[in-house]
Amino acid sequence: MNLQVLKRLLRFCKPYLKYLYLALLFSAFHIIFTLLTPILIGRTVDLLIGVHQVNFDLLKLNIVYIFISVFLASLFQWLLMRMSNQLTYCITRDLRNCLFQQYLSLHLSFVDNSSHGDLMSRMINDIDLIGDGLLQGFTNLFSGIMTIIGTIGFMMYISVSIASVVIVLTPLSLVVASIIASKTYKYFQEQLALRGELGGYVEEMIGHQKIVKAFAHEDENIKRFDEINQRVHVSGVKSQFLGALVNPSTRVVNNIVYASVCIFGALQVVSGHFSVGALSSFLTYANQYTKPFNEISNVFTELQTAIACASRVFDLLDEDIIQEVDQPQIIKSPQGNIDIEHIYFSYQKDQKLIENFSLKVKSGETVAIVGPTGCGKTTFINLLMRFYDPQKGNICIDGINTKNMTRDYLRSLYGMVLQDTWLFHGTIKENIAYGKKDATDEDIIKAAKNAHAHKFIIQLKDGYDTVVSEDGGNLSQGQKQLLCIARIMLVKPPMLILDEATSSIDTRTEKQIQEAFDLMMKGRTTFIVAHRLSTIQKADKIIVMDQGHIIEQGNHQELLQKQGFYHHLYYSQFDLN
Repeated sequence: MNLQVLKRLLRFCKPYLKYLYLALLFSAFHIIFTLLTPILIGRTVDLLIGVHQVNFDLLKLNIVYIFISVFLASLFQWLLMRMSNQLTYCITRDLRNCLFQQYLSLHLSFVDNSSHGDLMSRMINDIDLIGDGLLQGFTNLFSGIMTIIGTIGFMMYISVSIASVVIVLTPLSLVVASIIASKTYKYFQEQLALRGELGGYVEEMIGHQKIVKAFAHEDENIKRFDEINQRVHVSGVKSQFLGALVNPSTRVVNNIVYASVCIFGALQVVSGHFSVGALSSFLTYANQYTKPFNEISNVFTELQTAIACASRVFDLLDEDIIQEVDQPQIIKSPQGNIDIEHIYFSYQKDQKLIENFSLKVKSGETVAIVGPTGCGKTTFINLLMRFYDPQKGNICIDGINTKNMTRDYLRSLYGMVLQDTWLFHGTIKENIAYGKKDATDEDIIKAAKNAHAHKFIIQLKDGYDTVVSEDGGNLSQGQKQLLCIARIMLVKPPMLILDEATSSIDTRTEKQIQEAFDLMMKGRTTFIVAHRLSTIQKADKIIVMDQGHIIEQGNHQELLQKQGFYHHLYYSQFDLN
């Protein structure tokens, strides 16, 4: 068991110590009344089988005491469970909050290179298992230890000799449990990692079912799933077998203890040193004394799982996060003058991509970026938005280095429309207002009209209150893109980035959108990433990229006259060569 992980997990208890203290207090009262009941029952038995006349008044009083003791034991057990549940669920809630904040603070490079299914598994499944382990610990471990201590006291009060037999034999069950538990930890860790891999694969397949079916790849995917699932099965069998072995192993030891007490106690009764009622009480205590050892052995298994899950969660919490500058700078009146100075960037150290890239863009200019696939167009946009930072060089806006701005502020200067649309589960109105929460209905409708989305929106059953399913599944690709365009038109940022913004829109609507874009682009510095070169002929400057370098730049006519790379690229799309 990793004690460092356990200590770190217990630090989350600090804000909720009152629940812990109350749980301990209620546990103590629960144990007191639980252990008091066998003595009262034993005395009642002695009254019933006594050689003298039965004292019915005393018998009735003992029965009343038994009912009161049982009721109070049950009441304090309920209160104990309430406090334990409150403590556990507060801790798991805080863990989820911390992990979700960490997700939003992680570098995009980490998120891009991680299985999204595994990240979701850590957030949901792993923290659920942590909660189950903590719940078992706080209820069974505390009450178990206190039951053992209290039972020893009561047994010693009744008979020191018989109590000694129980005390000497019972710890064997803990030894057995600890030996087995020490071997299960690695299997639980392995199983959790495999579950994350399985979750990632399933999430990937469900999200891309159209591609799977289009290429008739179902059989190959089933084989891959079976292979991962088989590894999960083998690891699960090993971990669950060892985990399930703990309880029966300890029960064998405990039953031996119980049988020893029966035999030794019966001999004491026959010799006249012990009453039948006392033996009855003692047997109840012997059973209660061994029961916590079984519960504690189960706690070992639950804790092994919880700690293995916590280790995966803490690994994520320990990942490097995005650091912002201490004294960020802002631009009072953004103009959109951009200087890109000798930047170098690559996703992997051994694969160079952008090298010594420099560019000056004046305020209000429209800059188109073209080039073959993999030339660095999208990477350039990633650097502008600081989704990634260059290894060398600087990007300045109006003379201020973007590294001296917070990323939130920098991104507020740009309006970005991507080829890959994203809508969340909510109304159309909420999706359009995503970047401007204080927008009025009139503002939203105006933006939708400018984006030529108003017409199809009002034709929907609930209009602007129509609920969009996850990722906009109930809308066409073109409709989703129109909503994303409306989202940017509502914000009206100082600068624009259009990455194939009209790729999923029909030709007639594209012309209308282009007119709206032309209006919005006036006076704004704009970057356009395009594959259809016919859409960028009006650009003030066209940057032609290849293998991370600028190989040509100029306006449309100038580049055609050069009859270079752009000339070939432009005419190749018309299939004229």
